[in-house]
Amino acid sequence: AWSIERPPGDTAGCTFCHTSSEERCSTCHQRHQFDPAVARHSEQCKACHWGKDHRDWEAYDISIHGVVYQVNKWNPTEFDFSKKLSDADYVGPTCQYCHMRGGHHNVQRLSTVYTSMGMSNADRGAPLWKEKRDTWVSVCDDCHSPRFARENLQAMDEACKDAGLKYTETFKVAENLMLDGMGEPMPKDLAPDWSGQHIWSLKIGAYHDGPKYGGAQGESGEFRMSNCSDIERICFESVGYWMTYIMKGMAHGSWNDATYCDGSFGMDRWLVKAKAASEQARRFTALEKKTGINWVPSEFWRKGDYLEQLTGTRIVKEFPGKTIFDLCPEPGWLDTHHAPAEEVESLE
Repeated sequence: AWSIERPPGDTAGCTFCHTSSEERCSTCHQRHQFDPAVARHSEQCKACHWGKDHRDWEAYDISIHGVVYQVNKWNPTEFDFSKKLSDADYVGPTCQYCHMRGGHHNVQRLSTVYTSMGMSNADRGAPLWKEKRDTWVSVCDDCHSPRFARENLQAMDEACKDAGLKYTETFKVAENLMLDGMGEPMPKDLAPDWSGQHIWSLKIGAYHDGPKYGGAQGESGEFRMSNCSDIERICFESVGYWMTYIMKGMAHGSWNDATYCDGSFGMDRWLVKAKAASEQARRFTALEKKTGINWVPSEFWRKGDYLEQLTGTRIVKEFPGKTIFDLCPEPGWLDTHHAPAEEVESLE
């Protein structure tokens, strides 16, 4: 959702992967070779699976498994890519060995549930996740003991739990500032979000509910990367980037990534930034009140050449009174807060 709000030229890196590339064999098998041996190399995943909000390649590359792969990948006695995945006996795991185990092409089948297992304050030991966790352990115990695999899974749980405490506190600082009327600027002072609404960007359904956050009961705001207060952007990056680094790093055995490379240390830094921004806004408000200054947000928050290109602004202009959810024939596919199908089935 936070990519949709931007002009098409800004999102080339999103659309090239999240359109036809997802559905083409040649994305991994390479069009002019179509050699399974090529598709079995970890680098084939690198084109799409890297970057701030899906840091898979970096987490794997600097993990102990990634180092083993990089050092030995040219040695056919250690990595014989001519063999099918079902027959592979690599000296270390590749992306494909774990996530496409045995040659199965449904990568989600052997992955963790991304949001709920990594970026949300979920009970990761709940029965809902048992099948996923057991499957993960069954992959690891090709080389390690089940106990070792479960201990590493628990280590990821604890790291995500600690990260959740930090991002909850970061959001609380921003929430209190907004509720006290000191956010700079407030939702009503901004151009609409990508959906055509003026709802606080951190009003995520039941987490921050009620009319004081803007919007109806149960209605969610949309994360903003631009045209929002600095403290809202800090909150977005804290959970969207740094918490992702922690989850991906711990899941791949890349402890440096989970800690130093903007993982837990990054969340510490962003929590301090959020507190400092809140403190400054409160000091300014106290001074303005004392001196009788009535601060009004500048007009550039509402309009500008760049903002004119955003989805929300165009919806408001071309379809007054409508939002993207009114215009979409099947609103479900745009719902950024629903659970994956297999989770829903398990719950039912």
